[in-house]
This record gives sequence, structure tokens and C-alpha cells, in this order.
Amino acid sequence: MQHLTCAITLLFLVQFIVVTSAQLADSPAPAGPPNITAVLEKAGEFGTFIRLLKSTHVGDQINNQLNNSVNGITVFAPTDSAFSSLPSGTMNSLTDQQQVALIQFHELPYIVSISQFQTISNPVRTQAGDVNNGRYPLNVTTIGNQVNITTGIVNTSIASTVYSDSQLAVYKLDQVLLPLEIFGPPAPAAAPAPNKSKKKESSIAESPSGTSDSSGATAAVNLKCTYERSIVFAAAVISLWWSY
Repeated sequence: MQHLTCAITLLFLVQFIVVTSAQLADSPAPAGPPNITAVLEKAGEFGTFIRLLKSTHVGDQINNQLNNSVNGITVFAPTDSAFSSLPSGTMNSLTDQQQVALIQFHELPYIVSISQFQTISNPVRTQAGDVNNGRYPLNVTTIGNQVNITTGIVNTSIASTVYSDSQLAVYKLDQVLLPLEIFGPPAPAAAPAPNKSKKKESSIAESPSGTSDSSGATAAVNLKCTYERSIVFAAAVISLWWSY
């Protein structure tokens, strides 16, 4: 009887192990961090932005940060029609470095939900870099649930949320965000340095005045000498006339 009880207990134990193993095998593996290009490809209408993410390698930078940072990423994704509305040749006129900066200007180095835009501090710092001196300023304002974005050149609003989780937020834009550093007016030219040659010319121009003064003094002395000689000559003539 004791052997039968042990056999039944062992049978139930084996069955439990088999069922538990099957359940573990059927459980999906934990999902990895999102991939920015995969998210945009699934959404559609972002072909140009995807191509630029790949050619500038900014997409790789975003995915690397998603894998290694707890801050997350926020991406403003312009649609294909947004790029098409730019003046012809705009993108081709940019250097490789400017294209990188332009795409990074559409990326925040932390995740921001729609509601958090209401309390965000301006100017907002993007991955493009410095917001000081009017280089890459990005300002955000909200009216109700509408989020408005301005760069100093472009004013637009978030059209919709493409993707959002605890690591990545992607927002659709109907315009490309153009930074002042790349598309703004050129900085005013610096004031020219004082021209030293003009000072030299001025000094030279003043020198004839001194020469004129000395010439006048010499003429006065000569005139005085001539006058004195004339008087002596006249006296001599008168003396000879009286002697006769």
C-alpha cells in the first residue's frame, strides 16, 4: 500500500512538471525596446524621414539610446508631404553635417507625453545641440490638447500620435522643423577695423601747413633785410650828392 501511494505521488509530480514546462514554453519572450524605423514603416507616410534617418545614421543613434538609456526618446516625424512642400532643392543644398543636425532637431533626448508638453520649459533642447544664441531654439506652447511648435521659421502643430510607450513617443508633423542655424538669415557682418592708412594720409596732409608757416617767416625776414639795405643805399647816394 505504501508503494502504491508513492507511485501515485510520483505520477502527479511528473504531470505537474510537464504541464508547467509547457506553459513556460508557450509564454512569449519579453518584448525588446522599440525600433524607430520599424515603428515609422508600420505607420506609413514617413518614407523620406526614414531614408534620412538611415543615411544620417541618426536612426541608429536613436535605437542605441532606446537600448541603453532610461530617459527614452521623443521624435517629431514629418510626413512625406511635409518634405514635398519644401522649396525644390532644399535638402540637396544641405551638407551632410547640416542634414544630421536637421534630423536631430526633430528629436528630444527624453520621452515627453502629450500632457507633459503643457509644463515643458522653453526653449526645448533637442539633439541638434545648443539653444543659446538663437542656434537651435524650439519652443512649445499648448492650447487645450493642441501642441504648437515654433522654430523661429516654422510654426506647426502635432497632427497625431504615431506611437507611444514608456520608452518612445513619436508624433506626426505636417511640416518640417527648420532651425534658424541652418535656414535663418546670415549673421550681420562684423564692423570693419579702423583703417591705419587713413591716419597716415591725414598726418601727411597736415605737414604742408607747417611748411607754409616756415616759408612765410623766411619771406618776412628777407623782406626786412631788403628794406634795410635800401635805406643804406639811399643814404650813400645822398652823401655823395652833397659832397659835389
